[in-house]
This record gives sequence, C-alpha cells and structure tokens, in this order.
Amino acid sequence: MSIGIGGEYLRRGQGQQTQEVRRVRSPRKGEIPGLVEQIMGHGKLRVRCADGKIRLCRIPGKMKKRIWIREGDVVLIKPWAFQSDEKADVVWRYTRTEANWLERRGKLKL
Repeated sequence: MSIGIGGEYLRRGQGQQTQEVRRVRSPRKGEIPGLVEQIMGHGKLRVRCADGKIRLCRIPGKMKKRIWIREGDVVLIKPWAFQSDEKADVVWRYTRTEANWLERRGKLKL
C-alpha cells in the first residue's frame, strides 16, 4: 500500500461548481464609490470618486493581505475627517458582477 502525493485529494470536488448567492454591500453614510485609476505602491491607490474628485486612498492593514485590488476595480472609500477632498481609506472592493449589478440599479455613478 503506497501513499501518493495528492492523488484523490486533488481530484475531489472537481466538476461541482456551485453558485454562491451573496448580498451586495451598498454604500453607507459617508462612503463613496470610486474607480481605481493607479496603484501607487505601499498600499496606496489613486481613485476617481463618484463625486468627481481624485483621492489618494490607503488600504488598511486588515485588508492588505486578504484583498487584492487592481486598476479598474470598483471600490468603496471613506474620506478622512481632515483632508477629506484629498485622502481616504478603502472600505470594500466590489467584484465585477457586483459592480455591474449596482450600476444597473443606479446606485453606482462613475
């Protein structure tokens, strides 16, 4: 009886694709949707917001390793209390299907 590497464990579950149903997070008070224009590095992004301003946004530490953000992604930001026209924190990243759903419902105007 030999024990192989991987084997049945790698094959298990293939061919079973289930559709996960999730609620789309809508913007709350003080949050603004935006489109990522440029990745600056060191957890910073340049985001074009729905209110027409371009802000330098920071990815908080709890999101940094868990969520990967690319140019063209739709994100939800929360402007800082001071320098609110210039800087903000990223709160949420929408998937493509979530962003399309929000746009069809009229909740996302970019």
